[in-house]
Amino acid sequence: MDIKKLQTLVIDALEDVKAQDIQLFETTHLTSLFDRVCIASGTSNRQTKALAASVRDKVKENGGTIVSMEGEATGEWVLVDLGDIVVHIMQPAIRAYYRLEELWGDKPVKFGAAKRTSAKKVEAEEDSDKPKRVRKVAGKAAPLEVTHDMMAIQTTLEDEKKPARKPRVTKTTGDADGKPARKPAARKAADGTTAAKPAKIPTGGRVKVAATKTAVASAKQAAEKRTANAAAAPAKRAPARKKATEE
Repeated sequence: MDIKKLQTLVIDALEDVKAQDIQLFETTHLTSLFDRVCIASGTSNRQTKALAASVRDKVKENGGTIVSMEGEATGEWVLVDLGDIVVHIMQPAIRAYYRLEELWGDKPVKFGAAKRTSAKKVEAEEDSDKPKRVRKVAGKAAPLEVTHDMMAIQTTLEDEKKPARKPRVTKTTGDADGKPARKPAARKAADGTTAAKPAKIPTGGRVKVAATKTAVASAKQAAEKRTANAAAAPAKRAPARKKATEE
């Protein structure tokens, strides 16, 4: 099996069981026994055993080989030997004590790059196995002849799509038959003439009323009488003064 595909399977199997602090290192420059060393942590004995079992089952399902497994009895440190990759699943205290990263951690391998390259290869292999589809380009359709019936159908469809107009509503105040109400006629006096509307008199102020003709005539007569009486008074007083001088 390809080393990149194998390391992707190992990382996926560890992530499925929620392993902690997964690290992958290249060891080709240090030893010829294996190419990669993978180190991961489990919080309990049960989790370390489950992580080892997940790696074993994942590799077997994809056609890989399991060389050996050690440490399953205690669960503190489980080692899974896959030939090209050696997987160390350890509890945090054991991992901090032995410090395997200082021995094999010269060249770390990024997980994202490994997953992307392996996924691209798998997709390329699947595409090569699939039969290629040949698209057939259809010829151009003959021009459609428009007839009178087709135009009539189109016009009817357009008329149906248009919303109907609402009729205008006229407000009328009158009888139930719809006749408009008539304005009330002005009241007529007894002599036949229309009576004038009474003038509005403002309240709270003085109203000037014009004098009538009779009042003006009587005022003139009174003034004439006064002037006549004033002219006759000195003539009556003159004879009295003469009598007094004779005596």
